[in-house]
Amino acid sequence: MLIPHDTRIALDVVVDLVNTAPESEPEGGSAADGLADIGALHAFAARHRVSGVGALDEKDLRAVHRVRARFAEVFAAGDARTAAGLVNALVAAAGTTPQLTAHDGYDWHVHYFSPDASLADHLAADCGMALAFIIVAGETERLRRCEAPDCRHAFVDLSRNRSRRYCSSRTCGNRLHVAAYRARRREAAG
Repeated sequence: MLIPHDTRIALDVVVDLVNTAPESEPEGGSAADGLADIGALHAFAARHRVSGVGALDEKDLRAVHRVRARFAEVFAAGDARTAAGLVNALVAAAGTTPQLTAHDGYDWHVHYFSPDASLADHLAADCGMALAFIIVAGETERLRRCEAPDCRHAFVDLSRNRSRRYCSSRTCGNRLHVAAYRARRREAAG
């Protein structure tokens, strides 16, 4: 699956955004909200080099929380029609204004938000369009949650054969493979 650079970046942003929610932890988990305050929101925007972010306040934080919850619903959608409806609502509410732009060392690409958009509208439009491309490509099943029993992080499976099961093969995948290996060894020894 060929994904343009700016779409890939937006997919990384939406995954990270969804994974800041305490709900991204397994049931009974006690993870803190990764966007609990305005400082964390500023740090998120800086980490992802979101352009045009000015002063942020509690209103922005609440709006980003609402957008994050809607994106979580997209990852939980059971079918493309449901996911498309959710993405359409997000993008429409953001007042999408596609524009060609070249900035910060990047060649021409499309911004789907107006230059004066709020952070929530910026995320809804840009990340929503990235998810729209996944849906249009018939690849909705690539929007997944980690299968590790102690992890519920979202991820986009960009493997060739759509076989990725864990948010990270280094952490969740490796931990489960080691546990399975040890269980087989105990059973063989036992």
